[in-house]
Amino acid sequence: MNDTRKIRVLVVDDSALMRQLLTALLQQDPAIHVVGGAADPFIAREKIKHLRPDVLTLDVEMPNMDGLTFLEKLMRLHPMPVVMVSSMTEHGAEVTLRALQLGAVDFVAKPRENIRDNMRGLAEEICAKIHMANQARVRMLPEKPITVDSTTSHGANGRVVAIGASAGGTQAIAEILSALPETCPGIAIVQHMPPKFTTLFAAQLNARSRVNVHEAQDGERLEQGTALIAPGGFHLALVRENGGYIARVYNGAPVNLHQPAVDVLFHSVAHCAGKDALGILLTGMGSDGAKGLLAMRQATAYTIAQDEASSVIFGMPDQAIRLGAACEVVGLDQMARRIVSWAGDSASAIAMNR
Repeated sequence: MNDTRKIRVLVVDDSALMRQLLTALLQQDPAIHVVGGAADPFIAREKIKHLRPDVLTLDVEMPNMDGLTFLEKLMRLHPMPVVMVSSMTEHGAEVTLRALQLGAVDFVAKPRENIRDNMRGLAEEICAKIHMANQARVRMLPEKPITVDSTTSHGANGRVVAIGASAGGTQAIAEILSALPETCPGIAIVQHMPPKFTTLFAAQLNARSRVNVHEAQDGERLEQGTALIAPGGFHLALVRENGGYIARVYNGAPVNLHQPAVDVLFHSVAHCAGKDALGILLTGMGSDGAKGLLAMRQATAYTIAQDEASSVIFGMPDQAIRLGAACEVVGLDQMARRIVSWAGDSASAIAMNR
């Protein structure tokens, strides 16, 4: 393959050893060409100008200018796909989540031990995320989030919203939840994310939302004005009990290679809520959630897929649309309004499900 057709990657890391390792892993893929490395953001800035990479890998913690500051400046002045390289410590997870909110497409965990034994798996993960990033539409959260007010909570207690997302979803979910009123129906969310990260993600969402956001606990009742986040490494499903919805959190086999999986949540909501449910499938790579959204529509739930223009990665919504799973295709900036409108007008919502 000619280099001009390859994905051009610049590796930014203050560790020469890590730059060498990432370069070796990436160049196992014949479709990827590492055009260079940079030891700090200032060197990276000059190399971006001259080498014109398609994708950047960026260490979270950098000398002279930390990775977050550099990322924020980069996304404002020269937006491009970025994959963060992060430690799996709590601090590393917190910084990585902030990076995703600033516009990073995804992240990979920095290898700490047994590197030689895990080389193949590391190479597959890093290369897959570079390919995904190369397809991404880079976007940032709006500086002034839109808020949606609801004059009524009619019907909200008997209704439920199920949301699924992957790459780009941390931005999208934050934008939606920060706009919702506290009178919105209970919301169950699956975001593809590992343990530790979901705990911090829920806390960050809670801090910026009128909705009460936290990690789901097994047996918990989903209340109005509450959003439950599936814990990393566990599936989240809903069941109907005593007129309400109860969270089931369990350690099952991966579905569509994911744990938690969107399809698990959506299929459960199709079964337990039917016409009283709204399903929303957001940005992400692959097809997780597409069949579940179709099951929801077939159970007379109202279903929405995010449109291509506002998706970082259009894979998951696109698959749902191709299956005929979406009653409507909507831009991210309209999602919160759709939720409020649907919750307040059950008759029109059902009529729209044609």
